[in-house]
Amino acid sequence: MPNNPTLTRRHALGTLAVAFGAAILPGASLALTETEASNLIGQMVDDLNGIINSGRSESAMFSEFEALFAKYADVPIIAQSALGAAWRGASAGQRNSYVAAFRGYMARKYGKRFREFIGGKIVVTGTQLVKSGYLVSSVVKLSNGKPFEVEWQVSDKSGRNKMFNMFIEGISLLATERTEIGAMLDRRNGNLNQLIEDLKTAS
Repeated sequence: MPNNPTLTRRHALGTLAVAFGAAILPGASLALTETEASNLIGQMVDDLNGIINSGRSESAMFSEFEALFAKYADVPIIAQSALGAAWRGASAGQRNSYVAAFRGYMARKYGKRFREFIGGKIVVTGTQLVKSGYLVSSVVKLSNGKPFEVEWQVSDKSGRNKMFNMFIEGISLLATERTEIGAMLDRRNGNLNQLIEDLKTAS
């Protein structure tokens, strides 16, 4: 039976992205359990479904998405990964300002994608152990479209159970943002302060 090239590409991207996650969070988590990882994403998905179908305005939803990311996602780890080598040269003040700006940027950018799910529902379907923690699978069931998969990587390496990566149809948030934030920084000739200011309104 011939291989499906789309599925093969997604599998390859997903495998690379899981490995990329392992690189920033080395070693499997021993304290985090499968049930805890599944419950964390289950709670997050419940909150996400509530926001998506709340009927609120876009700006109100973005504020709620930002609070949701702060609660469930390891935003400092995601932000650090996205910035790459420039993180090491940043001052403590720059790091704090960058993480705060990045959180709002994520809420607006991925909030726009989540708003495409209005009328639909995200359902958790399974959990598996991976090198960097657990990978929790879910399916987005749209009201007028074909269902598709979203996966969430969970770890406790930062001291708390947090989601630190997301895959929409095999495309990794970590890998995507490292490319995009790197390109944004390059366009500003490596000026981190300018990047921070621009992230406050970027999406």
